[in-house]
Amino acid sequence: MGSIKDKVAIIGMGCTKFGERWDASPEDLMVEAFKEAIEDAGIEPKDIEAAWQGNQFTEVNQGVSGLPLSEALKLPYIPVTHVENMCASGSEALRGACYAVASGAYKIALALGVEKLKDVGYGGLPELSLGMEGKLQALVSPNFTAPGMFAQMATRYFARYGLSPEEGKMMLAKISSKSHHNGTLCEKAHLRKEAPVDLIMKAPIIAWPLGLFDACGVSDGAAAAIVVRAEDAKNFRKDPVYIKALQVSVSSGEDMMYTDYDYTHVEPTYRAAIRAYKEAGVTNPREEISMAEVHDCFSITEAVTMEDLQFSPRGKVKEDIDAGRFNLDGPQPVQTDGGLKCFGHPIGASGLRMMYEEYKQLQGKCGARQVKNPRLGLTHNLGGFPPRCVVSVFIVGN
Repeated sequence: MGSIKDKVAIIGMGCTKFGERWDASPEDLMVEAFKEAIEDAGIEPKDIEAAWQGNQFTEVNQGVSGLPLSEALKLPYIPVTHVENMCASGSEALRGACYAVASGAYKIALALGVEKLKDVGYGGLPELSLGMEGKLQALVSPNFTAPGMFAQMATRYFARYGLSPEEGKMMLAKISSKSHHNGTLCEKAHLRKEAPVDLIMKAPIIAWPLGLFDACGVSDGAAAAIVVRAEDAKNFRKDPVYIKALQVSVSSGEDMMYTDYDYTHVEPTYRAAIRAYKEAGVTNPREEISMAEVHDCFSITEAVTMEDLQFSPRGKVKEDIDAGRFNLDGPQPVQTDGGLKCFGHPIGASGLRMMYEEYKQLQGKCGARQVKNPRLGLTHNLGGFPPRCVVSVFIVGN
């Protein structure tokens, strides 16, 4: 297997404030993230040789081509590619830019993810076309919704590992409370209020055992990254961030077809992580990965991901959560900016927002939420449902 390790570096990033951005159009958000990125990199728009735009809900956002990005940013007649890979669309844009630069085809490339969800009139996410198989599944399973599917993961996890309903709910509440605290320290986060565990435990239920505070926010936002060849990076700045691994795993659909899927893990996450660790030369992720931004669409997703990434042994994540391992002052902080839960989840921007946090952390620029002496950061994106999804895992360092 080939490797992208240390062939590409990020020299500039930008991220809008996430939230209910009624004041901004998709184009406004793209410009806002782009301006910060090029100023951070110390370059001009004319220096960019190719670009990738990621977003999911094309019919209600920015179309199905690269034209919206090119027009909004006034890019100089360069190739612009539109990509979509569910919630990993922003990561997919970054993957395209990284491979293009690593190949030698371009010296400087842009990746930008954007999503404008609050103007479309939905309380949650717009409905997707499920295809015939999905429609049949929806008919036979009333739980074929995001909260329903992840709630089944939670109840199955509780049953398999012997957690009482109260113990399981408490574990999930601690995850969400931690992310709310971290979100209060991040000026660009959507939700910036503390949420004590007792408040979370009493919240209205969405799909048992998942309550109001167990779900991430639906937000508007954009994020961008500028990448160059690794050997050129220090010509632009003294503290670039290098890509150590880049892996994507897409479910084959097997888990949806057989009854032996245990529903307490996400196989594409595990597979992508194994390959990423091999690529980066990581042999003990629990000790070597300094911090992570993972796809906490629901609190149970974060819990299971800790085990899939081998931060915690199977069935033992509750012990690590109780011990504060993933807290900001713990040995392996997770969701240092509040994660999807509190920073927000504009689908196409989330993967790049995660990278924005790791980038700033590795440069020591995160103020009150700064991790001490970070060495390697990891981002994890999951799009879809536990038994059928696309997952990206990036590892970065300086």
